[in-house]
Amino acid sequence: MNFMKIVLRLLLLAVVLAFAFVNNDLARFSLWPFYIEVTVSLSVAVVFFVLFGFIWGKLDSWLGYSPLRRALRHQKKQNKKLSKEQQKLAKEVEGLQENISVMKEKELSLPKPSIKQRLAAFFKPRKQN
Repeated sequence: MNFMKIVLRLLLLAVVLAFAFVNNDLARFSLWPFYIEVTVSLSVAVVFFVLFGFIWGKLDSWLGYSPLRRALRHQKKQNKKLSKEQQKLAKEVEGLQENISVMKEKELSLPKPSIKQRLAAFFKPRKQN
């Protein structure tokens, strides 16, 4: 995509420069509110106005995308904050998993009740609160 932009800009620049240097007559520009007249070569005027338009377009584009850049900065801050929170929660989960493994080991180390003890506990009346 960037390659195509560069190629198109170079092509446009070549056309503008060819047009400017073929039209080498003098042109008179009057700046109306100031009553100033400037006489320059038409090629210089064309190159100046094309360059001015290019810079004006770039500036307008840059200013147009400022809300997007601000939102992007806000998103980056939010992402860093959420990443830190996620790391904190991951450490907490790791600690809980270690606790679970310790509890399982303790349960496995306890002697298992026999079938007779299980049946006695099953049929034993429970206290009502």
